[in-house]
Amino acid sequence: MAKTKKTTVKKERKPRFQKIKAFFGNRQTQTIIGAFIVFFSVFLLISFISYLFSWKEDQSQLANFADKKTTVKNLLGKIGAGLSHFFIYKSFGISSLYLPFLLFFSGLLIFLKGSLARIKNNWGWGILGIIWFSIAFGFLANKSALLPGVIGFETNHYLQQFLGKTGLVLALLFLLVAYLVVRFKITPEKIKKTTAATIAANKIDKTTSKNTDTTTVSEPITSTKTEEKNNLDLKVDNIEPIIKEEPFTTTKSETVEDKELELTLTTKPSEQTTKDETTEDVEIAIEQVVEEKHVEENLSDKIVKDFGEFDPTLELGSYAFPTLNLLKDYNETISVNQEELEANKNRIVETLNNYKIGIAKIKATVGPTVTLYEIIPDAGIRISKIKNLEDDIALSLSALGIRIIAPIPGKGTIGIEVPNKKPTMVSMKSVISSAKFQESEMELPIALGKSISNETFVVDLAKMPHMLMAGATGQGKSVGLNAVLTSLLYKKHPAEVKFVLVDPKKVELTLFNHIERHYLAKLPDSEEAIITDTTKVINTLNSLCIEMDARYDMLKLAMVRNIKEYNAKFKARKLNPENGHKFLPYIVLVIDEFADLIMTAGKEVETPIARLAQLARAIGIHLIVATQRPSVNVITGIIKANFPARAAFRVTSKIDSRTILDAPGADQLIGKGDMLYSGGNEVIRLQCAFVDTPEVEKITDFIGSQRAYPEAHLLPEYVGEEVGTSLDINISERDKLFRDAALLIVHAQQGSASLLQRKLKLGYNRAGRLIDQLEAAGIVGPFEGSKARQVLIPDEMALNQLLDNEGS
Repeated sequence: MAKTKKTTVKKERKPRFQKIKAFFGNRQTQTIIGAFIVFFSVFLLISFISYLFSWKEDQSQLANFADKKTTVKNLLGKIGAGLSHFFIYKSFGISSLYLPFLLFFSGLLIFLKGSLARIKNNWGWGILGIIWFSIAFGFLANKSALLPGVIGFETNHYLQQFLGKTGLVLALLFLLVAYLVVRFKITPEKIKKTTAATIAANKIDKTTSKNTDTTTVSEPITSTKTEEKNNLDLKVDNIEPIIKEEPFTTTKSETVEDKELELTLTTKPSEQTTKDETTEDVEIAIEQVVEEKHVEENLSDKIVKDFGEFDPTLELGSYAFPTLNLLKDYNETISVNQEELEANKNRIVETLNNYKIGIAKIKATVGPTVTLYEIIPDAGIRISKIKNLEDDIALSLSALGIRIIAPIPGKGTIGIEVPNKKPTMVSMKSVISSAKFQESEMELPIALGKSISNETFVVDLAKMPHMLMAGATGQGKSVGLNAVLTSLLYKKHPAEVKFVLVDPKKVELTLFNHIERHYLAKLPDSEEAIITDTTKVINTLNSLCIEMDARYDMLKLAMVRNIKEYNAKFKARKLNPENGHKFLPYIVLVIDEFADLIMTAGKEVETPIARLAQLARAIGIHLIVATQRPSVNVITGIIKANFPARAAFRVTSKIDSRTILDAPGADQLIGKGDMLYSGGNEVIRLQCAFVDTPEVEKITDFIGSQRAYPEAHLLPEYVGEEVGTSLDINISERDKLFRDAALLIVHAQQGSASLLQRKLKLGYNRAGRLIDQLEAAGIVGPFEGSKARQVLIPDEMALNQLLDNEGS
């Protein structure tokens, strides 16, 4: 039974094979297959060429091939994009363009019933050529897989490991020579024969051109006869209706001249037409009016639909934000000492009872540094009476310093803040990793630290809009500034925010030099982005004022009120860059020691800072000013009025606390990052997050090692008063300290106004006038941007000789 089954299977397969062979052997089938291959080759060629222009946009859509919503830009749709991606990107690269031509000629041969052997020959040599070009392109473009394809790229990489680059070049050249010799039978003898044949053909052409002069005499006769016959034929066609109206017979012996005479006679009446007939025959050409095209949708919406919104981060699209493992871990578990809480509670109740103040209820909230005891006094107890007992309560608790909040805003309780005996460290990592910071949708989020209730405190610098930091030396101001900058580095892309860092102490912010080309902004002629010289501070502040005015002009043209609306409009492509519009990053000005600037420059610093504080909020320029001397002559009324956000670290007196916060309390802080933050009416006690110098260094190194912009963000150029004048200054108008200044400059061999300020204890304006006088006298050279002026006098003897000759 098994044998019979096998035989029946064989008998059934044989007819099917013969039917398939007969089907493909049919001429109609061959014609259809050939036509299909021809049109498919055209399909492939168009899709390949379109892929070269749209592969970047279409490559991301290939994963969603079956989704109806996804669209591709390839002229032949998703199938064309998929085939092109397979043959060009994943296979042989640009050399795959030869495949449509192979298919076209193969289909044409099948359509015209050509030889199959020729098709096989073309495909064999064509595939070898495609592979060779793919590997060659892989050698030339070793970074991108588009030109060679994945096969060429990987084959080239594999061969280079064994042959090296030089060996691979030699191998490719050998294969090219072998291909030409075998495919086209090119040999040295054949090349010699073809060159000799071309030389001989050129000689024959020269000899034939000389003999053409002998045949030119006889040619006009024959040409005239042919022209006459041609003219005759044309004229007979033109007057054929006239001949039919007046018939006549002609003999075979009629000459060409007779026919021409007859034709001219018949055509004369048509040439003598009247003016009216000729005007009727002339046609008038009426130009059609082209209707204007109308667009149904807005142009900016169409651009957004085609290209998407403008992405300011695209230039640094590969930028990676700092990781959390760059920050240190600390033991931040708050240990609640029940005995300490109970003892403090008893002492507070006992002290108040001594002054006949009854307590109805008391509650403790343990924070990282301070514990808040909320008490509800008995009815009829005056709050001022409890407030006056601040020192007595501190004495009874043996505390470093307590602070009484009477009453707590929003609550019907009185708060007594008592420092913990074992404070807990608040690390930068704990506040950065908190969900409150990571999920915040603020424009410029800043994680300052943790509150008494151990909650991460996050504020928006864009809404502050400026912050004033103050406190005694060593109480945490510089750490607070580092916490502010670190928060922004972890949240904002380099395209979205720029920092202008002013560091008169020259050592606090130097680590941020590593991120100069990512995040910092500076003047065009400045060598260092972090500003330490007073003169450059003045120029930078005035430059920011120019930037502020320019941004307000852009907002006015865009008809928006603030930077957020402006950037949203620019991203939606509703603003034309050709009209001067551009994406505006936020600019954060950080001044580490403001008191030193006020001492050295005074009004020249205060005036631009006051202007920026009053006006710069809407256009995205925000100020963070820190000082260790919160006196009235440093933090003036104009500055305080425009800095609603205040951060007060520990100070030494209540006067300083009132200067910063307009309220006492900063003098009762315990230091080491313990701070009070006032963003309006309420004063909140915080423990500032601690970020150490090695942590900042790791963060800046991580950012600095990535691809950056070509240079730091350039602020508008500002020319200060230090620029010298070429006008002569009268000797009688010279400053009294002119000779002293000249001696100082010559001895130091450094011509700068800041040197005169420090050594002669002058203001900036007087030092600048002295520099101008020294330039007019020929002692120092002209202004050279950020560089010090060149001293033209070598020593004191030459200086005395110069001044004696002038009679000064």
